Amino acid sequence: MGNPSQKILRRNRIKRRLRAKVKGSSERPRLSVFRSNKQIYAQIIDDNLGVTLASCSSRLKELSSQPLSKTEQSRMVGQKLAEIAKSKGIGAVIFDRGGYKYHGRVKALAEGAREGGLIF
Repeated sequence: MGNPSQKILRRNRIKRRLRAKVKGSSERPRLSVFRSNKQIYAQIIDDNLGVTLASCSSRLKELSSQPLSKTEQSRMVGQKLAEIAKSKGIGAVIFDRGGYKYHGRVKALAEGAREGGLIF
């Protein structure tokens, strides 16, 4: 298995720098994004309590059954997460891009969440 690649180490350094500045609270929880090669995952986290308040991913049946591109799936995940968050009374979040560039699928997820009504 060997050592982690330079790309992973670089992303982890960026992630640590971001996490030092971005903290989720009960009033404004953190919207965290994880992007794999095939899927995208997002969750809303209250860092004070250390609990996940809402989560959504592209692995949901209603999203994975449609023939969409990965970017379109990301937008749908953002909209679905916003819908779940609204039902739980969450209106404003802090966006945590997780060390990824704000580009492509990460940007599509953020725009989808904004379209769904989340404020950040």
